[in-house]
Amino acid sequence: MNKYEILRRFFGHDSFRRGQSEIIDSLSGGRDALCVMPTGAGKSMCYQIPAMMFDGITIVVSPLISLMKDQVAALGQAGIRAAYINSSLTSAQYHKVLSMIPDKIFKIVYVAPERLSVQSCIDVCRKTHIC
Repeated sequence: MNKYEILRRFFGHDSFRRGQSEIIDSLSGGRDALCVMPTGAGKSMCYQIPAMMFDGITIVVSPLISLMKDQVAALGQAGIRAAYINSSLTSAQYHKVLSMIPDKIFKIVYVAPERLSVQSCIDVCRKTHIC
């Protein structure tokens, strides 16, 4: 699917907001991008759409637990499998999410920065195709 098909099918929009298309093109072209937009301007879509275009899992590093929860819930409502790894999870929940990552159950996984230094998380990331 191309970015416009993903935009319509999963997010219900017919057009991009200012700057989104260029950022998505940069990321989907394998280039780095810096996206500075105000709250509510659609920054998340700038990495969610390329995540849907790639074959693999996208890891989003975020220190904000409430944002992770909101994003995962919204993606779930859109039909996109997503999860988060942060301190709000029990040990059992944490290990369940980790065990599902290599099986490509999720397209997007939000990870708190401190979890990236935990060996079990590092091991799973090494075994997983991260795009």
